[in-house]
Order: sequence, then C-alpha cells, then structure tokens
Amino acid sequence: MTDSFEGRKARAAAWFRTLRDEIVAGFEALEDRAPTVPGIAAPGRFEVTETRRAEDGGGGLMSVMRGGRAFEKVGVNVSTVHGTLGARAQAAMAARGVPGMAEDPRFWASGISLVAHMRNPHAPAVHMNTRMFWTPHAWWFGGGSDLNPALEYAEDTAHFHTVLEAACDAHDPSYYPRFKAWADEYFFVPHRGRARGVGGIFFDDLNTGNWEADFAFTQGVGRAFLPAFLPVAERRLATPATEADRDAQLIHRGLYAEYNLVYDRGTKFGLETGHDANAVLMSLPPLAKWV
Repeated sequence: MTDSFEGRKARAAAWFRTLRDEIVAGFEALEDRAPTVPGIAAPGRFEVTETRRAEDGGGGLMSVMRGGRAFEKVGVNVSTVHGTLGARAQAAMAARGVPGMAEDPRFWASGISLVAHMRNPHAPAVHMNTRMFWTPHAWWFGGGSDLNPALEYAEDTAHFHTVLEAACDAHDPSYYPRFKAWADEYFFVPHRGRARGVGGIFFDDLNTGNWEADFAFTQGVGRAFLPAFLPVAERRLATPATEADRDAQLIHRGLYAEYNLVYDRGTKFGLETGHDANAVLMSLPPLAKWV
C-alpha cells in the first residue's frame, strides 16, 4: 500500500492547498464588500505563518485574519504531516477499528480546517474541514461543515443545508441524510444538553474501497463550502445589532469553545501528535463570555 499511495497522497495534499487558496480569496473578497466599520480603516487581510509538527514531521500554513469588517477572527489552516502515532493515539485508532496499529503505527495525514467568527452577531460562525488519513494498513477520508449562529434565521439554515445536500446527492443520495444525522450527533454538547449550532454534515472513516470516488466526494464537500456560506454571511453583515445581540454572540462563542476543547477529535489529535499548538487552537474565538 505504501508505494501505490504515494501519488494519491500528493494529489490529496495538492487539492487541500488549492481549496485553501480559493477560500482565502473568497473570504478576502467578502471583506472588500463588507460595510465599513468605525475604527477599522481598511478591509482585513490574512496573515500567513508556516507551521511545523514536532520532530520534523511535516507542517503547513496557518492563515489568520483578525479585526476585519466582516470577520472578527477567521483561520484557514492546511497541513500535511507524518510520523509515528503515540500509545494513546494508537489505542484510539485501534478502538475505531483501524488495523495494524500494534505492528506499524506510522501515519500520514493531510487536510484543510477553517473556523470563522463573524463581527456582526447576526452573521453565523462556521466550521469546515476535509482530510485524508493513511496508515500502512488503512486509509480513509473525513470532514464536514456546520453552521453556528448565535441568532438563528430559518432561511440561512435552509440555504446552508440545501447546498450541502446537493453536494452529497451528486455522489450518493444516501450520504446527506446519513452524514447530517452524524453531524447532529457529533456536534452535540453533552454537558449543555444541546447542539453547538444548526448542524450540517460530518463524516469520518470513509473508505468504500474506491479511492477515486471517495476523493471526488471529499472534493465536492470542499467545493460546496463557499456557495453554502458566503450568501448567508453577506446578507447579515449590515443587519443592525444591539448590545443584547452582541451578548448572545459572546455567550454562544463560549459554547463553541467548550465543545472544541472538550470533545473535538481534531483538537485532541493535533495536540497529542505534536502539531503546532497555535494552529490546532486557531478555532477558538477571539472573545467569548460565560453566564
């Protein structure tokens, strides 16, 4: 499997980088169209930093925009990392049914991850990631996207889900209901007894035996992100917001932070495998509040 997958690894890593470039450009274009904000002289732009995994195990790019007109904070990360899984990560993988962990715990992973926290409380926060994971005995794709409004609008939720459903249906009509239900379960916050947002799709361990088909679906999920999110965000950027609206936004961000620090798989994996901590924790909001 090692030799036959080298070309596929390169293709996947190149795609995630391409998607990163498209999303960064789309977000900066949204900044250019956003209404002016007192105290902010110009539209925001991404600051790009190279990231490295410990022990020279690869790295990537962390792109963060802070203090923009549309985005209070947004991060778009892409990485390609490799190495040997530690004991805890091996146990977690084995528990999920990944074979060969005891014999050969090497791994390779590449993907893109983004989280956007918007300035206007009426514009929803959003998350998206897609990734490919490889070990000498297995491979799979994972990812998804979910919308996290502090102030919910039914039409925004409907648009976001409609675009994701169409992206899924182009590959397998069973994917959307299956992956929507998985997102509802995965993005639930048990200690609060509620979801962190209005859902989306989530999938992991996707290996149908047809790498090309699974890769094409993963690309489709990535391509659907901007059409799903940008119209929703743009229609809310100029909505008048009150102090109560801002308060609701900050409290909701607290919920988001709790989820990412306590339950999120990607956060746990990144920290346990030695990836750049700032890149792993990029998803946390710039400001949050607890009651």
